[in-house]
Amino acid sequence: MIGEIIAIGDELTSGRISNTTSGYAARQLFLLGHAVQAMHTIGDDPELIGSTLKAAITRSDFVLVTGGLGATTDDLTNEAVIQALELKVATHPCVQANIESRMGKDDGKAAVSLAKLAQLPEGAEVLDDDCRMAGYLLRYQGKPIYFLPGVPPQMEMLLRDKVLPGMQTFDASRAVPVSQRVYRTCGLFEIEINKRLHALEQNGVQIGYYPVGAEVHVSLTARNLERGVDDPGFRTADAVIREALGENIYGVDQETLASATGRLLQERGLMLGVAESCTGGLIGGLITEAAGSSRWFKGGVIVYSNALKEGLLGIEADLLAQYGAVSGETARAMASGAAQRLGCDIAVSATGIAGPGGGTAEKPVGTVYLGLSYHNTVVDRLCRFNGSRRQIQEKTAQTAVDMVRRALLAS
Repeated sequence: MIGEIIAIGDELTSGRISNTTSGYAARQLFLLGHAVQAMHTIGDDPELIGSTLKAAITRSDFVLVTGGLGATTDDLTNEAVIQALELKVATHPCVQANIESRMGKDDGKAAVSLAKLAQLPEGAEVLDDDCRMAGYLLRYQGKPIYFLPGVPPQMEMLLRDKVLPGMQTFDASRAVPVSQRVYRTCGLFEIEINKRLHALEQNGVQIGYYPVGAEVHVSLTARNLERGVDDPGFRTADAVIREALGENIYGVDQETLASATGRLLQERGLMLGVAESCTGGLIGGLITEAAGSSRWFKGGVIVYSNALKEGLLGIEADLLAQYGAVSGETARAMASGAAQRLGCDIAVSATGIAGPGGGTAEKPVGTVYLGLSYHNTVVDRLCRFNGSRRQIQEKTAQTAVDMVRRALLAS
């Protein structure tokens, strides 16, 4: 089935809150074989809500709407739907009973405010069996229109438990099963990956390329395979990708660079430490996003000033004066100092110029030196990153963790 997603809320169109629900819904529908041809993000404007919904209904087999179902005055989805589709208002008894059961004797004003939660378009089928979460299905002109709350955890729960199973009952014969695997890579540019995999695109599979900072995520997609990812054709394509990209693939699907690196550290019984300057803690933050990182990450230091580089890591003042804070010599000294002072088996460091100012002709903005201390050997690496200050910092953090991963694979 082909559908559209409409996300409603001034908080979305103002940029105050990111619209994560649409992407999540599109992904889940895609994996079931349903195509989302358009995603709209609109404000709390009844006329705009109505016109967008009516246009989507004429073009699509189904519509998914999120947001605007609450009890406050800016929640206008129900009213807009009733007016646009020329429906009557119906008080849903289950929702009404739930509201009354939660209201005390002295909560009259709150009860009046919450009463709008029970005022739904006629024919609405509430999705939550206990009527505690807003959300309903409306069958209009033979097409399913799902209305879900904008709160991500509630939206995701109803999508998973009610919408996706329900979608399969409308016209399952039109849903073409999709098999997909995402390869997460670090170390190769998108254009180089495309060059290596281009021939594979002619073999009945779809390859997608998605840069994410210093990483590139590569998707392998095939449709209507009898055995899904275990189909011989899919397995052959998988083998080609793994051979072409090799150790640049650090994981698949939801695995993160930190968790992949942590798994290698844990397998070897090693502890990691970090010393950061230009990243200001981002390397440590990236590492500790991985669950269980305390089993292989000892900690780190942020040494932004030369005084702290000397005091905390034992770097000699003469070295800093001769080579500068942004240099391979300093990166190596930071990594070595971190390994010794933190008592780690392996340590990585980063020092550089994140910008937007501070660059020179010799060391322009984006110049970053990484250091690595491992197996009684200390090395450094020069990187040239581009982008905003934040982008340079994030690329530095990703590359630093990947440097650890590659050192472990080589040992």
